[in-house]
Amino acid sequence: MALFNFKSRVVNIGDVPMGGDNPIRIQSMTSTKTMDTEATVAQSIRMIKAGCEYVRITAPGIREAEHLAVIKNELKKNGYSTPLIADIHFQPKAAEVAARIIEKVRINPGNYTDRNKGKVEYSESEYAAEVDKIRKRIRPLINVCKEYGTAIRIGSNHGSLSGRILNRYGDTPLGMVESALEFVRICEDLDFHNIVLSMKASNVKIMVQTNRLLVQKMMEEGMNYPIHLGVTEAGDAEDGRIKSASGIGPLLMDGIGDTIRVSLTEEPENEIPVAKTIVSSYGIRGSGYGVHVKDPLFNPFQYNRRITSKQGLVGGGQQPVVILNEENFDHKKVNESFLPDYLFTSKRKLKRIDGSATDQDIKVYNVNTEDKSLLENIDDSILVLESEQEQPIQKTKEFILDLIRQEKLNPIILKRKYTNLSKEEFLVKSAADCSYLLVDGLIDGIWIEAENIDCNTIGETAFGILQATGDRISKTEYIACPSCGRTLFNIQETLQKIKSKTSNLKGLKIAVMGCIVNGPGEMADADYGYVGAGLGKITLYRRNQPVKKNINESEAVDEMIKLIKADGKWIN
Repeated sequence: MALFNFKSRVVNIGDVPMGGDNPIRIQSMTSTKTMDTEATVAQSIRMIKAGCEYVRITAPGIREAEHLAVIKNELKKNGYSTPLIADIHFQPKAAEVAARIIEKVRINPGNYTDRNKGKVEYSESEYAAEVDKIRKRIRPLINVCKEYGTAIRIGSNHGSLSGRILNRYGDTPLGMVESALEFVRICEDLDFHNIVLSMKASNVKIMVQTNRLLVQKMMEEGMNYPIHLGVTEAGDAEDGRIKSASGIGPLLMDGIGDTIRVSLTEEPENEIPVAKTIVSSYGIRGSGYGVHVKDPLFNPFQYNRRITSKQGLVGGGQQPVVILNEENFDHKKVNESFLPDYLFTSKRKLKRIDGSATDQDIKVYNVNTEDKSLLENIDDSILVLESEQEQPIQKTKEFILDLIRQEKLNPIILKRKYTNLSKEEFLVKSAADCSYLLVDGLIDGIWIEAENIDCNTIGETAFGILQATGDRISKTEYIACPSCGRTLFNIQETLQKIKSKTSNLKGLKIAVMGCIVNGPGEMADADYGYVGAGLGKITLYRRNQPVKKNINESEAVDEMIKLIKADGKWIN
């Protein structure tokens, strides 16, 4: 059984409908203070001019929710009727106010569940009682949304699940899906269907697995709600673009997704060109390959590395390698931290980059995925797969699944060639293509070539893709939220300051979060966290535990460095 081109129902959000056969919509979120009308309106207009189809604005309280009416009126005076989305946290009453004003509200199931009760086990009756409480708490919002035609986005975030869900399902893709679907079931019981769902994580593999699982669970229950895709806290610059494309691109190739948001720790209008590239490359309706849900050889909901033979540095469960063509390689132009593992020589062999004789005689076969007859007589050599077919990455995946069925153990290198791309387009397309196979453990290395892109950029991009998917760590990883009206410090400047002082810490994950809303939960994968706690105040975390609270912002970066050193994790 396979899910091909999951087709959602249409949900009307103002005059820009989502889902069904409609184009995949692009959205972003303002980073200004909501009460600063002039700044919020000006930023919204810049986003809209860049191609943003929905503008999300934080409404942490009733005052901000009421102020959305002022912002909406100012936008209309300037000739803009783009639908607005209220981002709600902690105060359900703010959602009810906003739903009377704008076109959509975003809620988190955690807004309506009991927290910090200390309870670790729930009987069936106790579990049902908690769900009934949710029904009573959310009913007023649903009544308002039905009256005003307002849509609701129900968003589950990895690391932000209730204790009740964690107890039953753990902090897992299934827990995220069930957290949202129990809300959907309540909405359906109350005859409300104007719903959009989102499953977000900063971990690319978890984000992909969870959205696939959401589709399966919805189809099992006869649901077909539109899906919002995004990788949370992706960071900035090249890394942010690579990580976003690594999560969103594969799902669009599977035919999953109706709207996307690229979360960068930059000005929000910078997110739009990246989103446009992802959508134009992978968001063509009807082109999805499909998610195999009942295949004993392949589980799309759980990462399992394909078993292959070991040949030098390739295969056998070793970390994926990076290969470049010797003809295009200029050692002087490549950062020493991102040297490829092998160069492919004119004699069709792999040569170690360190010049050693070891492994120089490893044979490789360039195999076009259209010609499967080659597999009948091939030995156990490394296979380099490249495809010129329509939907080349999906066809490559199909080829690899055939290898698995035939119990072939050949290590696989994915080779991709790109022409006529800008640097940003190259980052996005190479990340999405490679990630589609990496997130399922189907390949043992990547080999990228690109016209008019220097070899240093190609090498760094290859390593960046492997880092984004969690397959190979080559540098410090930064998990950073894109900022919004709740952020009480300049997160863009702070991120750059932290990067400049900690880029030597290979393998460490550092989170830079604007506030406690997105902080402790969504930085669950980070080793250390720098989280806004109030105006000019920062709380430092080790994993998800606060260790230094309410530090002056001027001292916080140095205090975090002291904490890392005290833990013995500083690398000179």
